[in-house]
Amino acid sequence: MVRIGNGENPLPLTEWSLQGAEFNNCSCNWGCPCQFNSLPSNGDCRAHMFIQIDEGRFGDIPLDGLRFGGLFSWPGPIHLGNGTVRRIIDERASPKQRDALEAILSGQQSDPGSLILQVFAATFTTVLPTLFEPIDLEIDVDERRARVIVPGVIASTAEPIRNPVTGDAHRVQVTLPAGFEFTEAEFASGKTTANGPIELDFNGSHAHLARIHWTTHGVVRPR
Repeated sequence: MVRIGNGENPLPLTEWSLQGAEFNNCSCNWGCPCQFNSLPSNGDCRAHMFIQIDEGRFGDIPLDGLRFGGLFSWPGPIHLGNGTVRRIIDERASPKQRDALEAILSGQQSDPGSLILQVFAATFTTVLPTLFEPIDLEIDVDERRARVIVPGVIASTAEPIRNPVTGDAHRVQVTLPAGFEFTEAEFASGKTTANGPIELDFNGSHAHLARIHWTTHGVVRPR
């Protein structure tokens, strides 16, 4: 599932598309400097990303209803590389669906620089074996709430950022008209615990929730 050829005439990529929702929690302060081309809050970067597919297809392989995601860590800013990734794919996926989601997650079937998964893939030096596990995932973008549990691997939640004086929910939206992950996202406060080769331990750190429409060629923008 890679471009094969002599370099001048590579075979075309598989056409794929998925629509759904994303839940991301990282080690940075609320807002995440990455969204503004700045350096991470604490020097390094640790994060998770999980996707609920509402409608999806990889070539002629349907992906509707499946879930996938990953745990990530970098010793410094993401663009400097040396990252580690643990990919996680819904255990309900058939062998063909697993191959399709693996190809999407690894960035092998995306135009270079067009999508976050392909960009991230270029920064990893350690790729841990993919896990095929049950993914309990709920995402409510409008309410800024989410939860994900992969038993024995990760437990994470997101809720609205709260005003420190009144306790009222505080709403923040960010729009990236040319972003390679989303066009618009709701920012939230996340809490995550993950064990294993990639340890995550966040409480009150940056999270974002977004509706996504990704394809072989990048992000599809709402009209």
